Amino acid sequence: MSPLTLPQAVRSRMLPGVNGLDMHILEAGFETPGRPLVLLLHGFPELAWSWRRVLPGLAQAGYHVVAPDQRGYGRTTGWDPSYDGDIASYRMANLARDAFGLVRALGYDEVACVVGHDFGASVAGWSALLRPDVYRSLVLMSAPFAGAPALPGAPAMDIDAALAGLERPRKHYQRYYSTRAANADMMAASQGLHAFLRAYYHHKSADWPGNQPFPLAGWTAEALAAMPTYYIMDHAADMAATVAATMPSTEQIAACRWLSEAELAVYAEEFGRTGFQGGLNWYRCRFEAAFVAEQQMFAGRKIEVPAMFLAGRHDWGIEQTPGALARMRHACRDMAAPVLVDGAGHWVQQEQPQAVTAALAAFLGRVAAR
Repeated sequence: MSPLTLPQAVRSRMLPGVNGLDMHILEAGFETPGRPLVLLLHGFPELAWSWRRVLPGLAQAGYHVVAPDQRGYGRTTGWDPSYDGDIASYRMANLARDAFGLVRALGYDEVACVVGHDFGASVAGWSALLRPDVYRSLVLMSAPFAGAPALPGAPAMDIDAALAGLERPRKHYQRYYSTRAANADMMAASQGLHAFLRAYYHHKSADWPGNQPFPLAGWTAEALAAMPTYYIMDHAADMAATVAATMPSTEQIAACRWLSEAELAVYAEEFGRTGFQGGLNWYRCRFEAAFVAEQQMFAGRKIEVPAMFLAGRHDWGIEQTPGALARMRHACRDMAAPVLVDGAGHWVQQEQPQAVTAALAAFLGRVAAR
């Protein structure tokens, strides 16, 4: 593995024995004992590295800031990398246990704020829901967390059949990510892994002009089909082919200030070594009835700690699940006004790190002043 090129104030280290993992973390603000802890949780397909430009600023604001490679990712080891392996280890309760184990391994009893981006927002949301005594505030980024799923009622619409039955047949990306083929499709992308990741990150960023999100009419195939193909894919396409259609030009790549070719190479090397299956197993757990039933035990329970939602203004993740924003506000008793960051799409902490750092520091300051 190549050494990570990190900002001067950030260090990389391993913490052994965290819920069965040897966990790789990046951290800043570690020099001064007793600082309040802020935990930063990445999503898919990202790494602790995704927070590299946020860690120093929050440390300068007075915090000990830690970003782990979560289960299934990066330099953390001890997770099952196979499709046919221990999928239960990727269910949300165990991912939250990973985060809790990390907090204890760092020597803390409580966390000033748990911050989650993309799928990391689910881990952060569940952590705050289940252990408000540990996690004293919450920031959800790019993916609204609507709380625990409701107990089953009337049979739900078969959205997969409805999408497949459209005049232009489509499929939901999370269903695709749950298939056996998904990892191999991306690892063996005809354009190469580096170019696949460049196209994927570009397609979901503010750099792609098609990212102009708006509220969808409802959870219907016709409404969902208005979203870009990285969310509602053409039925016969894999993800590598989907994003290849929006590959940026050589000039656009050279002009990309938030993800240089050298920085992108970090992702390509890490995923080239580990594959994507660990992260994809998170998606598979969303469709396992036993794991959903486990979560339904907490239906109606509120998040009691102060919370905030933050996203890029050009991020379709805000709207991809119709009604999720309203359900999130209902699930959180103390929800601050949402922060939408100009000039950012889905990768908001990478596209606009200064704005994200400022918003996080301001929220933490308001919480601390209470």
